[in-house]
Amino acid sequence: MELSQLKSSKEVNEQIRETEASFALKQELLETNNIKKEVSVSLEAEIPEELYKGMKEFICTNPQWDQYRLMSSALANFLFQNGSEDRAVTERYLNDLFNLADF
Repeated sequence: MELSQLKSSKEVNEQIRETEASFALKQELLETNNIKKEVSVSLEAEIPEELYKGMKEFICTNPQWDQYRLMSSALANFLFQNGSEDRAVTERYLNDLFNLADF
């Protein structure tokens, strides 16, 4: 890292405050206008090699799917089938269920 790229803790803290304020403002605008925004969270997980091979094979034979869609669908399926009452989970589960019928 070059010396010109280094920031003082004061600069970093100020940037964090600005980011938090910007996020709060965006959330307020979304809530005010009743706009739902899908938020993505990055997830890292270790899985058995057999599951990885199966996932890779599925994605190779179904180009409309990618690893993110597959993991999201699998997680929604698991949560729905194990009693989640979250509307977004149910919608995702049902959307994926009926979209699978298109293949």
